[in-house]
Formats: sequence, C-alpha cells, structure tokens
Amino acid sequence: MMANTYIEGCSFRFIKGGKVLKTFYTEKLDFRNSEVIEKEFKILLDAKIDSAEELENWLRQQSKLYDALQEGLNGHYIQFQCQSDSENAKAAYEHDQQSIQPLFKKYKALLDEKFYQSPYRLELDQSYYGLLNQRIKNAMDLFRQENIALEIKEDRLSTNYFEHTGSLTVEWEGKEKPLSQIYPYLQDSDRSIRQKAMTAIFEKMETKSDQLQTILSELIQIRQKKAENAGLANFRDYMFKKYERFDYTPEDCKELAESVRKYVVPLKEEIERKQKERLNVDTYRPWDMRGVPADKKPLKPFENVDRLITGVAAIFGNLDPRFAGLLGAMNDKGMLDLESRKGKAPGGFCESLPLSGHSFIFMNAAGTQYDVATLLHEMGHCIHDYLKKDIIPSQYKDIPMESAELASMSMELMTMDRWDEFYSNPEELIQAKKDQLEDIIRFLPHGVIIDQFQHWLYEHPEHTATERSQKYKELTERFDSSFTDWSGYEDWMANHWQAVLHIFEVPFYYIEYVIAQLGAVQMYKQYKENPEQAVENYKKALSLGSTKSLTEVYEAAGIRFDFSGDTIKELMAFVAQELDELEN
Repeated sequence: MMANTYIEGCSFRFIKGGKVLKTFYTEKLDFRNSEVIEKEFKILLDAKIDSAEELENWLRQQSKLYDALQEGLNGHYIQFQCQSDSENAKAAYEHDQQSIQPLFKKYKALLDEKFYQSPYRLELDQSYYGLLNQRIKNAMDLFRQENIALEIKEDRLSTNYFEHTGSLTVEWEGKEKPLSQIYPYLQDSDRSIRQKAMTAIFEKMETKSDQLQTILSELIQIRQKKAENAGLANFRDYMFKKYERFDYTPEDCKELAESVRKYVVPLKEEIERKQKERLNVDTYRPWDMRGVPADKKPLKPFENVDRLITGVAAIFGNLDPRFAGLLGAMNDKGMLDLESRKGKAPGGFCESLPLSGHSFIFMNAAGTQYDVATLLHEMGHCIHDYLKKDIIPSQYKDIPMESAELASMSMELMTMDRWDEFYSNPEELIQAKKDQLEDIIRFLPHGVIIDQFQHWLYEHPEHTATERSQKYKELTERFDSSFTDWSGYEDWMANHWQAVLHIFEVPFYYIEYVIAQLGAVQMYKQYKENPEQAVENYKKALSLGSTKSLTEVYEAAGIRFDFSGDTIKELMAFVAQELDELEN
C-alpha cells in the first residue's frame, strides 16, 4: 500500500460584506509547504507496479491526490475572485500560480510518463482506458519543462487583467457602483438613461484600454514561445492540442463562421429591425439593443438573491427533484456568491470542488432576467459535476468545454416553460422566452468573431495593438449585423474584445460556446418533443464525463455533434419558428 502524508482536513470560510459565510472547501494538503505536496507526488512516482490490477489501483490513488490538489487550488481561485481587492486572497492565489501549479505540472508529466511506459497499460480494458491512453500521449507530446516558467508569467498577467477590470466603478446617482450594477440600465425604457449607462461603461473601460493592450501583447509573445518550445508553428495549433480537439479542426471553425454569417446574421438583422420598430427610433444605436419601449418596464424577475435561489429551486423541482436538492445543499453549505459588490471580480462561473464533491457558483446578480438564465446555466455545470463526481480516474472528470457548455446551455432552454415561477404576467413570460431565443441569434455571430479574432491574433503574433483593434473591427463588420449605427463609438466597437476575459485568462475557449449552443438548441427541440426522455438523455450524457468522445457524448444526449452549414440552417429555422409562435 502507498502511504500518504495528507494533513488533517481543514475547512475554510470566506468573509463577504462583513458576514462570515459557511465552510465551502476543504484543504487536505498543506499548500503553504510545497515539500509536503512534492512528497505525495514522489510516493506515486516511486510506487512499484507489478500487475494491471496494481496499475488500476495506482490510478485510483493518483485520482485522490489530484482531487485534493484541485480542491485547494479551486478554493483559492474562488476566494480571489470573490475578493479581488484582498491582499491575502491575492497572495494565496499567486502562491498557487508560482509554486503549486508548476509543481503539479511537473509531476503530472512524470506520472503520465510512468503510466504510459507501464508494461501493464495495454492489459487494462481498452474499451474504457483507450481514450485515456490517447489523451496522456497527447499531453506527453505537448509538455515542455521550460514552458512551466512561461506559464507562471502568463498566469501573473491574467491576474493583472482582473485587477484592472474588477476594481472599475462609475459614479451613478451619487454612488460609486461596479460596472456589473450599471448593465441593467441598458434595458431602461428611457433612451437617455440607456445612452448614459453605455457611455459610462465605455468611458470607464477606455481608461484601462492601454494597459489591457499591453497585457495582451505580452501574453501573445509568451504564448507564441510556448508553442515554439513544443515544436508547433503557432499558439493556435498548441491550444487545439491542449484542449484535445480531436473531433474538429481550425478549418472547421472558419467554415462554421461562414455558416453563421450566411444563416444567422440575416435573422439577427431581422431581430434588430423589429427592435427598432418597437422603440420607434430613427436610428438604431448600440444602447438600443436591450432597451424596452417607453410604455413598458424592463423585466424584473426577482428583488434579491434569496428569491432568485428559491425560484430556480422551484423550477428544478418540476424538472428533476434531484436538481433542486443539489441547489439547496449548495446554498446550505455556502457554495453560492451571487450578489454584485465592489471589489468582486466581474463575470460568473461554476467551479468544481472535487474532494468535497460539490461545486461553487460565482456571479454578479443585478435583478435581471439575464441573472435567472445565468444561475440556471451555472447550475447546469454543477449538475454535470455532480453526475460525474465518482468517475475514476480523475482525468475522466476533466471534460471538454463543448460538453461542459452543452450541459449549461441546455439547462437554460429546457427550463423555459417553467419560468412562470418568476413571471405571473403572461406577457412578461413571453418576453423572457423571446429574449432567450433572440439571445441565441445575437450571440452566435459574436461567438465566431471572438474565435476568429483569436485565430488571427496567434497566426500573426507580431501584430501591433492598432492592427489588433482594426482586425477586430473588420471581423465584426464581416460576421455581425450591420444594422447598428456605431457613430461616435467606433473606438469601442474596435476595442470591445477587451471586455472578454476569456481572451486573457483562457485563450481559445469561446468556439465551444458556439458549438454547445447549437447542441443545446437540438436538446431543446428534443425536449419539446419528449420532455422526460430529453431529461434522461441529458443526465445520461453528463454522467459519462469524458470517458467517451465528444461525438459519443452528444449521441448519448440524443443529438448530433454537427455544426455543418446544413445543420445550422435547420436549427435556425427551428428557432425562428419558435419566435414566430411566441409573437403570434
């Protein structure tokens, strides 16, 4: 048996707005002492393996260590995002990036090699372990020791991005408010308020534009060097290997963008034309995209996060009681940080805590329908984590984003018929559903723009900041609707990418949203035809983790891993039909 020197489990709490939240993660290893963690790795590395059975047991022990490490790392990340202005939270997170993560990467590569070189590897059941073999071989081909130091610098620059953007506030009605609390005003029925809100956001982001340009320039050079170290021409090719994109190619992404331009952009232009008519404005401006007519009010589904939680729990109670129970348990354990506040990072996410068997949801709620969709979306990730939490080895709990986002985006759509929990007024319910479906059409062009922008960034790593923003503007003009008049705001149109944190923190993580959104529309179509079967297929697919290929996971869900032009044309016709039925 392999001994271990785990410290006794320590539970950690997080202080929010002066209130101490309940314990939300467990630190079973002493992250302050890298030597203790290294000892755990060496035990695995030195272990004697004399049979296939012992190799399988070794994988189980490795999974326990990986889960303990990931729990602590994710816990520290959560704390930093919740308190991006906290020096203690920042110090713990940076210690992980500079000391623990490099150690993890170093020994993971050594353990991968130990597994791959084992004479007993091929005696394992290849119908189950075959994909693991492929993934470990891919990781071994990509790993370079010298890239670890580069990744420390890369992580530090990503942290700088959050420091710049997480602290941004604007003065609004005599109070300093974070940007996340200004976005709801973009839905106001008063056009002057919408313009004021958008201008305030634009101008505040503009104060950080030069710094964000510099950060990305430095990131691109570091990332290009990583690719060259691995023997690849550019960072795009590096990330396709790192993300294990075995099911599609960069050329497929370019063809997808062209299909979106052909089949989605005309629908978006029609949506914008109708919005212009509803608002009765002469010129359609950026602040008109989300506005409501003067005789109506923006949707206000809840007054506080407690109501948001109870409402979503009620929706889940009708869809699948286990989902409602999971949300309730997360709330009881302090796994939800939903309010917007100063000093909190922007955005929203779900982070897995694999040792505890739970997940944590982070978001910045402001009382909008977008927040309802966001909590449902993030709960889709949590349900995914829950359904795959017992999979061994732990590598199979690491899922490709095309699968992860299928879980979250499908949850938004499959719950729409139960949104009357938030809207007793039938007209408001119809509007919420229309907004959701229209957002699919609005998003897909944006998604391929961000993806193609990143392809260009790393295919041309020597470009200047000016060329970068000009290229983004060109891509926007090519792949998005031309209906909006950006006069006077051309600089923001060219620099809008700076608000997309993925470009800085998780490069090339964006096309997955597009692919998964197309999968989610298929799930919704299936749900409309047979709700119970769709939910069962959904759970079946999620419970696979990454033990199967993306194509097989989508098949288990009862849908196709297919984003060809014909499929996009078919799915957009379905969405258009759904919108017509809501309008008539």
